[in-house]
Amino acid sequence: MAGQLDEYGMVLNLSDIKHDIKREVTEPLDFSFLNDVWPEFQQTLPTTEHIAKVIWQRLAPHLPIVQIQLFEHPDLWADYYGNGNEVYLSLRTHFSAAHRLAIPGASDDENDRLYGKCARPYGHGHNYHLEVTVRGTMDDRTGMSVDLGALTQLIEDRVAEPFDHTFLNVDIPHFADGAIVPTDENFALHIRDLLETPIAELGATLHKLKLIESPGNACEVFGTQVSDPFPQLTVR
Repeated sequence: MAGQLDEYGMVLNLSDIKHDIKREVTEPLDFSFLNDVWPEFQQTLPTTEHIAKVIWQRLAPHLPIVQIQLFEHPDLWADYYGNGNEVYLSLRTHFSAAHRLAIPGASDDENDRLYGKCARPYGHGHNYHLEVTVRGTMDDRTGMSVDLGALTQLIEDRVAEPFDHTFLNVDIPHFADGAIVPTDENFALHIRDLLETPIAELGATLHKLKLIESPGNACEVFGTQVSDPFPQLTVR
């Protein structure tokens, strides 16, 4: 939600917000069979994308909503911003890989100054987590913005499986000649290049990806076709 702070330091009273959400959303949906609970789901199936849109429609008359984020489970969620059938669907996956951050030809002292411990000669590993967000138009009949199975398989085939248990500097041609250092940023850009066209072929647009190298280090890269990278900042 968005709005101006009142004299008490609040946009809205939190108790009132919780009451509205409970009355309009959580109470009717909790422990329900979604296909039957609301008439909107008789017309369009209750996919994650469509549920997010209908929740927006149910709450918008009561609250100053700018975004609905609905998690189906920790590795799948949808974001809706009130723009017709446009929806953002996100998937999370993971893989393990090792790398060394060092510029070829540079001295050990110079690489140590640039990359610190990450320049140590035998490399180090990470349990990477990858979040991929695509933008699509939800179909009025199926409730889908993209074929979820095809998108999941695409990410597995192009990223998770090829990179899993590799040493990036040696096993991945993009980094193997040393011209591109496999930093989190360069790695994220490479993954974007691997996914962007195949996602477009599925009928969606790569909005962004987030590569999480460790709990304290992550990088976000937006798709090359993204003109408004932060739709949540636009009140529609």
